[in-house]
Amino acid sequence: MSIAAGKITISTSPFLHGVDTTPRIMWEVTLTLLPVVAAAYYFFGLAALLLIGATIAGCLAAEYLFLPATKRKSALRDGSATLTGLLLALCLPPGFPLWMSFVGGFVAIGMGKMIWGGLGNNVFNPALVGRAFLQAAFPTAITTWSAPDGRYLSLRGTNLALPFFQGHAVDAVSSATPLATMKFDHVAAPLTQLLWGNTSGSLGETSAILFILAGLYLLFRKIINWRIVVSIVATVVVFSGIFWLMDGSRYPSPLFMLLSGGLLLGTVYMATDLVTSPITPRGLWIYGLGIGFLVVLIRTWGGLPEGVMYAILLMNACTPLINRFTKIKPYGHS
Repeated sequence: MSIAAGKITISTSPFLHGVDTTPRIMWEVTLTLLPVVAAAYYFFGLAALLLIGATIAGCLAAEYLFLPATKRKSALRDGSATLTGLLLALCLPPGFPLWMSFVGGFVAIGMGKMIWGGLGNNVFNPALVGRAFLQAAFPTAITTWSAPDGRYLSLRGTNLALPFFQGHAVDAVSSATPLATMKFDHVAAPLTQLLWGNTSGSLGETSAILFILAGLYLLFRKIINWRIVVSIVATVVVFSGIFWLMDGSRYPSPLFMLLSGGLLLGTVYMATDLVTSPITPRGLWIYGLGIGFLVVLIRTWGGLPEGVMYAILLMNACTPLINRFTKIKPYGHS
């Protein structure tokens, strides 16, 4: 998804011309998430599909309402809003209310993309903007997890909760995520559970192996930049490995760090967002290193067990500065 121009890598979307157009790439990336959606349905039932539908609906509604203000032609069919809604849904717990999911999708596109001028102008990853809003607005709902029940038609009462009403209590047994159990109880979940996804967590924490396979495919297709993926993974492994070697009973192993939480989802699909990541090779390394460092820092010493969202958003904010200080000077320019 990039072209070489001397020593600079120029992110092409949404300025790409040729066979791999923006809509084609967006829909191809969306298709790679279908196995993850299937896994979410397998573990969490009908609630997973309804949450995905609600967030996508919110994204499409915002795109439709904001388009006249941007004075750009309709982009509803380019797949960007659908992909944003799908990624946001994968960041949500299975019992999350549908109306909140819709609001989150609306904010993701409205505040995360359209107020900046539309696709290609946003500073922050839209899906993570929506997730950050939901974290601030509904902290209890978004941190209430339930274990996989394996019932394909299961639907939690909280999914159908209405705005401004408190009548729907949590109808499922709350269950701590592997990251929370490790952080607060120093008990690590089996790696096989993390690999296959039979754990409590968001819809996108269902199966690490599926994200690994999807990442390899996207790397092979050159849709995502390998520098970002390698720098994040290497930084997490090295930085977390230092603490694990110091005290393995208190700090998780590097493999646990990689397979747990939303790290693989964030690394493959969000950190590699062409619009919000740097454009120079050196900048991409700095960007990925910063994300990996912040993830380990927040997971280890932060108040919350997960830090992928904050790490990516913070480095999104640093991207213009990284571009400025890593840009290639023209030959003969002092």
